[in-house]
Amino acid sequence: MSDPSELYQSVILDHNRAPRNYREMPEASAQAEGYNPMCGDQLKVWLRLDGDRIVDVSFQGSGCAISKASASLMTTAVKGKTPAEVEHLFQRFQRMVTGQDSGQAEQDELPARLVVFAGVREFPSRVKCATLSWHALRSALGGGRERPGPGGG
Repeated sequence: MSDPSELYQSVILDHNRAPRNYREMPEASAQAEGYNPMCGDQLKVWLRLDGDRIVDVSFQGSGCAISKASASLMTTAVKGKTPAEVEHLFQRFQRMVTGQDSGQAEQDELPARLVVFAGVREFPSRVKCATLSWHALRSALGGGRERPGPGGG
């Protein structure tokens, strides 16, 4: 499976079929919802902080395979991180999926499991699917200041 598109499809399908951290979190410190009217994706993200660290994060919702897989992979990537580290990851991920990154060196700063989404840049209508959960997480971390949706998700 050396073809990047095969790896992309395999990871997306795996995380769509068996999303990680797919559950409600009643004891959450914060939560936020996101909606993408172009695709119909909607989700809710919960997180629990201990001091300045995310100790748990989860999501639930419905949507396309890219949206669900991205949310699943995001939850595994941000556990144990500070809000500043999450913001750094978000910026790198956003630049990668929109094609605004500077290439491989910048992608190397992302966990390898997130780099599978680099192919999304070839499908601009899918960028919002891949970033919806990230915008919702940022909103939860910011106390709801960012509203994920048509303009932000």
